[in-house]
Amino acid sequence: MIQKFADWLTYDIFGLVEYTRIADAINFFIYDSIKIILLLLVITYFMSLMRYYLPIEKLRDFLASRKFYGLDYFLATIFGAVTPFCSCSSIPLFIGFVKAGIPLGVTFAFLITSPLVNEVAVVMFLSLFGVKITIIYVIAGILIGMIGGVILGKMKLERYVEEYVWKIRQENGAREQEEGKKKLTPEVLKAVSREALGLTKKIGLYVLIGVGVGALIHGYVPEGFFEKYITKENPFAVPLAVILAIPLYSNASGVIPIIQSLVAKGIPLGTAMAFMMATVGLSLPEALILKRVIKLPLLVAFFTVVAIGMILIGYGFNLIF
Repeated sequence: MIQKFADWLTYDIFGLVEYTRIADAINFFIYDSIKIILLLLVITYFMSLMRYYLPIEKLRDFLASRKFYGLDYFLATIFGAVTPFCSCSSIPLFIGFVKAGIPLGVTFAFLITSPLVNEVAVVMFLSLFGVKITIIYVIAGILIGMIGGVILGKMKLERYVEEYVWKIRQENGAREQEEGKKKLTPEVLKAVSREALGLTKKIGLYVLIGVGVGALIHGYVPEGFFEKYITKENPFAVPLAVILAIPLYSNASGVIPIIQSLVAKGIPLGTAMAFMMATVGLSLPEALILKRVIKLPLLVAFFTVVAIGMILIGYGFNLIF
């Protein structure tokens, strides 16, 4: 429905010619803006409501328990793998995890894995590359989420999460201690709605700016631009592929067919894979949105750790295949 609305607005109301650069950019902006804002509202509302009914403290304590060290990161990556979100769409859940008190490293494990591995990506990989490559890709996606989460958790960067996120968490914790077991009342629903709407307002502008940047790149980056620089002969092709992909913004279903065409043109599978991972897992729009939630040192650390992991996976794929 959102895509139909974006098409109607772009081509019928604005009168733009289909498949032109400006039409592609505007259509992309309308579709992704509406989709992400709606997801932001729904997910923040759900996460707020969930705290009134589910034992979120038990989940938090379980994930933080040293008794199950490593299992917490694994479960976070599995949860990320079964949530079919792009990098920007998974940010509302990331915020909800932080507000719930789940450790920051575990939360980042989810954020890293969610856009990289999902059922759409798995189905497309199976159809385009076969079972062996698909299995290795899924394992690689989970490993990069787990290891990246562990490293970021060890760095103790909680002080670089924006203060308003901690404030919301503290206020929620105080209410939970005062009220004990909650019943679903109109007052609860109003409070949850206010919280979800307030958080959406705080982040909404950054969502629109981020998607706008992605739309410009989507509509105006020349076709064949990237194939020129990530050839088989270039020993630095893998890190270059990651760097070139970061300004882009797409989900796995949008970029996997491009990866097939890159491989068909002779670009090594690992190089193409690193490009895909960086496109779906690291992006300038994601950075702009995350900047509203976390401070620059944590943002830089997140991008650096994940980018290094993607580069290593790219070289690994090139060695195997």
